[in-house]
Amino acid sequence: MKRINQADQDCVITDRSGIVENRHGVHVAITDSTGKLLYSVGNPLRVTLARSAIKPAQALAVLETGGFEQAGFDDADLALMCASHSSEEIHITRARKMLRKVEAKEDHLRCGGHPAVSEEVNRAWIKADYTPTGICNNCSGKHVAMLAGARALRTELTDYHLPDHPMQQQVKRVVESLCPDPDSVQWGIDGCNLPAPAFPLYYLARIFAIFAESADILDKDGPEVPTRTHNMARIFHAMTKYPELVGGTGRFCTELMENNKGQLIGKIGADACYGVGIRESEQTRKLGADGALGIAIKIEDGSIEILYAVVMEVLEQLQIGSAEMRSELDKFHHLKRKNTMDVVTGAVSFAFKVQTV
Repeated sequence: MKRINQADQDCVITDRSGIVENRHGVHVAITDSTGKLLYSVGNPLRVTLARSAIKPAQALAVLETGGFEQAGFDDADLALMCASHSSEEIHITRARKMLRKVEAKEDHLRCGGHPAVSEEVNRAWIKADYTPTGICNNCSGKHVAMLAGARALRTELTDYHLPDHPMQQQVKRVVESLCPDPDSVQWGIDGCNLPAPAFPLYYLARIFAIFAESADILDKDGPEVPTRTHNMARIFHAMTKYPELVGGTGRFCTELMENNKGQLIGKIGADACYGVGIRESEQTRKLGADGALGIAIKIEDGSIEILYAVVMEVLEQLQIGSAEMRSELDKFHHLKRKNTMDVVTGAVSFAFKVQTV
C-alpha cells in the first residue's frame, strides 16, 4: 500500500478508486498475564471504556457472590451472562429460564428493549409487529445474573443497576482487583444501564490474559487451584463451549471462538473495543509471553466492521492459529467495498504494524 503522509499510520484506510475516504485510528495493547506490555499499535495507554468487553469480569463478580450456585445456573447460563447476544430464540428462551431460576420477573430488569443485533431477527419482529422488551436486550443474560447476585447478597432486587447498590459495588471491587492500579479506574454508565469501567487499554488485555491463564492452570492443576482461578477458568470454558450463546448466528465472537476450538475467548464491546484471551502455546511463547496472552483493541471512530477486521489482522501479524483457521474468517478480515451493482469501488487497507514495546 502506498503511504501518502504521516496520517496514514496506525489506522485502517478505506478508499474509492484510490482516493482516501476514511482513516480509522487503531489502538492495540498486547500483554501477558503478568501485565507486561509486549506489543502495541497506536496508544496502548488510551483510556478506554471497556463496555461489554468487560462482561466476563462482571460474570466473575456474580460467581463470587455465590448467586450463581444458589440460582442453580449452569455453564450455558454462564455463557449467556458474558453475551452480547443476537436476541435469537435460544438467547431469549435461556434468559427467561434464568429469570425463573432466580424467581424474578421481567419487570425487575433494568435494561430496556432495542432492535436486535441480528437483521434476521429484526425483520421477523417487524413482520410480527413485535416490540422488544428487556428480556430481548443483548445484555439480558448479564442483567439476570445481577439479580441472582443481588439475592445472594441479601439485598433488594430493585435498583440493582445503580452504582451504589451492593451488587455494583461487588462488580467494582472485582474489576478493580484485576487492574494494575485500581485507583486509576473510572466508571461510566453503559448502554444497557449498568456501570462500566474505563482504564488504560492494556488493562483490558491483561484481564483477558488472566482468564486464559486460569484455564491453563485449572487444566494442569485440577481442583486444588484458588477459587478465583477456578471461577475464571470456568468462565473461559463456558464461553468456548457455548460460543453461539455469547454472540449468535454469523456473529464474529461466535465464529472466532468456534474456529479456534477452545484456545481463545473473544468479546466485543460497544463503540469498537475488543478483548481476546489466548491460552499458552508455542505461538504465545515465541511472542515472549510469560504464560497466556491478552489482546485489547480500540477503534477510534467506533466502527465495528473495522474492529473485526483489525482483530483478524492482529492475529495474522502475530501468527495466532493456523493460516487455514484464519482464512475461514476472511469475510471479517479482508473487507470488500462494492456498490449496489456489485462493482468493486475501492479497498480497505491496514496501515499499521504490531510493534514490539
